[in-house]
Amino acid sequence: MSEGTAAADFAALLRQLKDHSGLSYGVLGKRLHMSTSTLHRYCNGDAVPTDYAPVERLARLCKASPDELVELHRRWVLADGARGKKGAAEAAVFSEAPALVPDASGPLEPDGAGRPDGRRRLHRRTAAIAGTGLAAVLGAVVLAMSLPSGGDQGDEGRGSPVGAATTKGVSGGPTRTEASASPPPSTRSQEPHSPSPSPSSTPPRNSAGGADTADEPPLTVNTRPYTWEGPCSQHYLIDRSATDVGPPPVEQDAPAWVGAHKAVSAGEQLVKLTVQGTGEETVVVDSLKVRVVGKDTPPAWNDYVMGVGCGGGVPTRPFSVALDAARPTVVAGDGQRDFPFKVSESDPEVFEVTADASAYDVRWYLELAWSSGDRKGTLVVDDDGRPFRTSGNNGRPAYEFPLGAQKWSKSVGG
Repeated sequence: MSEGTAAADFAALLRQLKDHSGLSYGVLGKRLHMSTSTLHRYCNGDAVPTDYAPVERLARLCKASPDELVELHRRWVLADGARGKKGAAEAAVFSEAPALVPDASGPLEPDGAGRPDGRRRLHRRTAAIAGTGLAAVLGAVVLAMSLPSGGDQGDEGRGSPVGAATTKGVSGGPTRTEASASPPPSTRSQEPHSPSPSPSSTPPRNSAGGADTADEPPLTVNTRPYTWEGPCSQHYLIDRSATDVGPPPVEQDAPAWVGAHKAVSAGEQLVKLTVQGTGEETVVVDSLKVRVVGKDTPPAWNDYVMGVGCGGGVPTRPFSVALDAARPTVVAGDGQRDFPFKVSESDPEVFEVTADASAYDVRWYLELAWSSGDRKGTLVVDDDGRPFRTSGNNGRPAYEFPLGAQKWSKSVGG
């Protein structure tokens, strides 16, 4: 799908949501802290947001339905991907710029470009080429420094191979075929880890620990482990007093806030997965399974809710996991079709998995089984190389941060 077509489809739905809301660009801009000109560009297809967070805020403000939210995210993924392809194509064309020859009367210019206007154009081109050359030199230095020293280390000692492709937003985690078993994510520490501010950009790894481009699966998974069902519905357990906890963030800033406070999702955790093929061939997503790697008593920490009085979102529970169960499984909600699904580069799927816990502090990850032709494998989906962590919060001291407040306060009955 071309960039123009994908951007137009995305803008059409965004414009439809805006029109149905009855709100003007000015009102929407004030509520979203965004300029009206930027909103105009998004809704007219003149620009595609580099981040999905403002798009989701706009859609929720326009009271988009759960199906519309999923479709809007699908179209944004396609428009964002098409933009990346265009940039790569332009870079390839630019690399074929004409050779430059010295001229004693002025700056370097192409063969046959002796006119003054030709020199002016060349000034701009020379600057661009110089910047490209500098970037190439710096890239080569970084690449040289990243190469392993010494002799042949084998697969166990090798990182990502030179030239291995990376995909924005691909979750970390090994892949494996049915013939080999992959170890579960690390559970070395009982302390909550600090998640990355944004999804990992590391390509899926094979069970040997390196990225093998020949064996990479024909699909990618963008994982968002800190999605909220509503703008203030999420709870977190934090081992700090209320005076040492910063104000609750908005959803797009949750990963950084969780990492800074070493917070643990409490009660439930909504994980959103965008699964997309990497080529034209169709890939079948056969199943999604949950693997529990640890169960403990919930920590005796304070429970912080992300807001009070800010309105509720539309609950979305296409799939759910009861982590307290002896054998947790991914269950499709009412009206939601179950696996298998088909994905391709032009037709991604978005899966929302709500995992809940009340009696245990659970560490877990997901296994996504796929097949394409005579190839098949399993992709481990986790939180940037570590298991997700969801804990019960029953009986824990509860705190809230009402609208207009300047500090946390004890919840009624908390």
